[in-house]
Amino acid sequence: MIILRATSDVIRVTNGTAITSLTCHVSAMEADNGTPPVVQDIVRVNTANITTATTTTILDCTTANRRRNVKNITIANTDSSLSTTVTVQHYDGTTARNLWTGTLLAGEFILCDEAGDWTAFTSGGIPKLSNFVGPVDVQTFTANGTWTKPTAFTPKASFVRAWAAGGGGGAGASLATATIAKGGAGGGGGAFVRETFLCSDLTSTVSVTVGTGGTAGAPGAGGAAGGDGGIGGNSSFGTYLVAYGGGGGRGGAISGAASGGGGGGGTGGAGTTGSAAVGQGGFPGPSGAKGVTGVWGGTGSDGPITVVTTHNAEFGGAGGGGSTATPTSAVGGGSIFGGGGGGTGGHHNATPAIVAGTAGGLSGTYTAGTGAAKGTDGASPTAGSNGADGNSTVGGGGGGGGGTTVTASTAGGAGGNGGRGGGGGGGGGVGMNPGLGGAGGAGGGGYVVVITY
Repeated sequence: MIILRATSDVIRVTNGTAITSLTCHVSAMEADNGTPPVVQDIVRVNTANITTATTTTILDCTTANRRRNVKNITIANTDSSLSTTVTVQHYDGTTARNLWTGTLLAGEFILCDEAGDWTAFTSGGIPKLSNFVGPVDVQTFTANGTWTKPTAFTPKASFVRAWAAGGGGGAGASLATATIAKGGAGGGGGAFVRETFLCSDLTSTVSVTVGTGGTAGAPGAGGAAGGDGGIGGNSSFGTYLVAYGGGGGRGGAISGAASGGGGGGGTGGAGTTGSAAVGQGGFPGPSGAKGVTGVWGGTGSDGPITVVTTHNAEFGGAGGGGSTATPTSAVGGGSIFGGGGGGTGGHHNATPAIVAGTAGGLSGTYTAGTGAAKGTDGASPTAGSNGADGNSTVGGGGGGGGGTTVTASTAGGAGGNGGRGGGGGGGGGVGMNPGLGGAGGAGGGGYVVVITY
């Protein structure tokens, strides 16, 4: 609260620089000195524009036996380019005390409220406080849509985080004979891309595409191989950035053939669907296989056909878990920022005896096999667990592989679905004909977040 109670009391402003105009407004309540005081007037003063380096009184208290309680002081530098130093003082005719001092850039203003608290504002009307975050606009997309540039404040920059969709897991085979039968391989994770743009470089609206998860591999007929999983869709922010989807996992074979996990999506291309060879990680990187010993940058990891735990990625998607011909099983890979790979479904060997499937991989880690659990094996196989959904901090996890069986006429367990944000689907487990193989898990859909401030 600022009080003027003597005829010598004034509020005055010192302008430090000759500018186009320093404008000043004061509102106050005037009361007498009675007990209790009685309001005599409501005062508002718009001082003539100050254009020179000078000291100007903006409120006085010249009527005897009156006091003025200041409700608002607003001082603005309306110059289009020049800044100025401003000092606001209470002066009682003898002693001056500073109430506020600082620099006002072109277009900036200060405001004192009735409690006597001062706030400086930018030319856009945003408070200039050391702990003030400022207006922030967040638009999230789990399906195709349109980003609209905020108009409630003057936006300066937009930070875009985009995850492509994960690949679907392959379906398990169906076979009752003493022959190797394979579970479906896991789908590859979708890639992650992030960019910061000046809002002045963006159009007022931007089309946002959110990748659709790769289709789940469909079981074949009794006694047949399982179908491959589909490739995950790309996510994009107009033409400004694209993240590419993960490859589908190989469907389970009815022979001793290797089954490649889906390749992880990259920042320059989608992963490929596994075959008897690895599913190839997306670009950048060399044409063909990218390797299963760990990739970095925006490259997607390959989906292995060997038992490894190093098919991990940085910004690219992780490789889906595949299996060897014998068979033995590989877990789903992990990615630090991209989607995790799905785990492989369970198999049976030539005995036939159960060969278990594997867990999916996670986003947020460079370690494989730490995601969704595989299904249980045996007389009543269960589906693999679904991968964890991602959010603005992490991508989706890979689904677990489905359980397998050697119990007559029993279907295999389905693979778990990949989590939102590019998780690969888990592969389905083997069924005993006429029981069908388990379906693959669908790849997790993409996810886009746009943060504007």
